[in-house]
Amino acid sequence: MATWDDVRAAAQGLPMASEYDHMGERAFRVGTKGFVQMYRERVVMKLERHHQELLFEARPDIFSPMVAGALRWSWVDLEALDAEEVPGLVLEAWAQVAPKKVSRAYANRS
Repeated sequence: MATWDDVRAAAQGLPMASEYDHMGERAFRVGTKGFVQMYRERVVMKLERHHQELLFEARPDIFSPMVAGALRWSWVDLEALDAEEVPGLVLEAWAQVAPKKVSRAYANRS
């Protein structure tokens, strides 16, 4: 079972990521762009669009769409995830908002 502490551990090591309070909830962003946050005891992540669609279909018990205006995020049931899955999902969410120069450099590190 994954927890917010697993999310925090994965996000804190990413370049330019910072934790902040978003309307009384914990969240992470790069600059002004959020990529993962708690919302009413649930977690939303900004995952890559095609991967989201796959997850919604393959694992609907864990991943479901969260739409807010033009934004499309993913509800993620952290308690249903293995902790080992969290770093990859957080990295994917971060890469959606991090400057491409930064995310590419991070992906290509040795």
